[in-house]
Amino acid sequence: MSPVEIGFVCLGILCLLLFMGVPVGITMGVVGFVGMVWVSGLNAGLGILKTVPLATVSNYDYSVIPLFLLMGGLCFYSGLSESLFRTTNKWLGRLPGGLAMATVGGCAIFASVSGSAVATTATICTAALPEMKKYKYDSGLATACIAAGGTIGVLIPPSVPLMIYGILTQQSIGKLFLAGFIPGVLQAIFYIVTIYILCKRNPLLGPRGPKTSFREKVSSLKDIWKVLFLFIFVIGGIYLGVFTPIEAAGIGAFFAFVIFALAAKGLRQKFTEVLLETCKTTAMVVLIIIGAAIFNYFLAVTRLPAEIANIVANLHVSRHIVLAVIVIVYLMIGTVMDELAMILLTIPIFFPVVESLGFNPIWFGIIIIKVFELGAISPPVGMTIYVTYGMAKDVPLTVIFRGVVPFIISDICHTFLLIVFPQVALFLPDLMK
Repeated sequence: MSPVEIGFVCLGILCLLLFMGVPVGITMGVVGFVGMVWVSGLNAGLGILKTVPLATVSNYDYSVIPLFLLMGGLCFYSGLSESLFRTTNKWLGRLPGGLAMATVGGCAIFASVSGSAVATTATICTAALPEMKKYKYDSGLATACIAAGGTIGVLIPPSVPLMIYGILTQQSIGKLFLAGFIPGVLQAIFYIVTIYILCKRNPLLGPRGPKTSFREKVSSLKDIWKVLFLFIFVIGGIYLGVFTPIEAAGIGAFFAFVIFALAAKGLRQKFTEVLLETCKTTAMVVLIIIGAAIFNYFLAVTRLPAEIANIVANLHVSRHIVLAVIVIVYLMIGTVMDELAMILLTIPIFFPVVESLGFNPIWFGIIIIKVFELGAISPPVGMTIYVTYGMAKDVPLTVIFRGVVPFIISDICHTFLLIVFPQVALFLPDLMK
């Protein structure tokens, strides 16, 4: 067999093992090692095992991941999620479906310090779901707005998947963060408009909440100034060129610790929990990155990505048709795989194709994340749907899947907008100093 044929075989084995539930990092590492031995011999395979793990974990760029994870964890344990929901509820709760809108708003703001779809979904769910049950919201709408809103966590900066994408493709993480901001805010607006239309047509889906005075609305802002300050300080510093993304992560984690120390009770016990969670998540991410690095070295030896790029470049079809096929593939993968594993697995294959077609790499990174978000609330799996289902055990899974259909339509419209008008994502990066 030729190296390219071996590459296709190993890619099929990798997909099979992933569908069987074998951990992503281990799967990619083992298949990459076996494939390297198959193509180049045992010494080459052992050589990769000797050098790649150390070279990967000693990469200074990856230090941005635990620092931003620590920042998000500190904000979570300091009770900011409940404050965000209460504040957005004061402003939006009186509208039809106001609590659901407040849930989406809370997700959008919490995403600015979380960077994770699963973390955002789980965090906001604990605060929002009991309130929506209290006001007799439709179960499908209540759970669906949480599952959909949680996906905003991987688009609004800081986003761990965008960091990984930037490192793998050697693109500016600061520009990627800025590129995700306007699409993330637009996504929240699309969801809020969707909720308004649904509840305007059928008020029983989301009854209006209690009235609040303008003074109460303004007063509630004091509960979220910390997270807004943290977001503006970190992202504003990157935008103005005051510090790099890695420095921003360290400064953000420090200020989050100050906020956490002032707000949290039982500081010592909770701080230990934050550190443990950060270490566990970082270890999981690093294991996936090491496995992906081994597998990517194997792919490079087989020249599979380069061959695919050459084939696509020589096709007599519009580059937008090729992009549409790539988007469909990402959508299917996004329904069954988390965003980090999806990026690490597919970027070595698809990025050379995208480059050869002349698409903007910053814009393509946002499209990848956006399509993942659509996959995360789509059958048959939908990752944030299952997180919500696990926390709302009294709501059948079929009810949640029915509830997310309007949000899927909203996401399709949003994705189409980003593809047709790339400047929506590229406007802020183009202004970056």
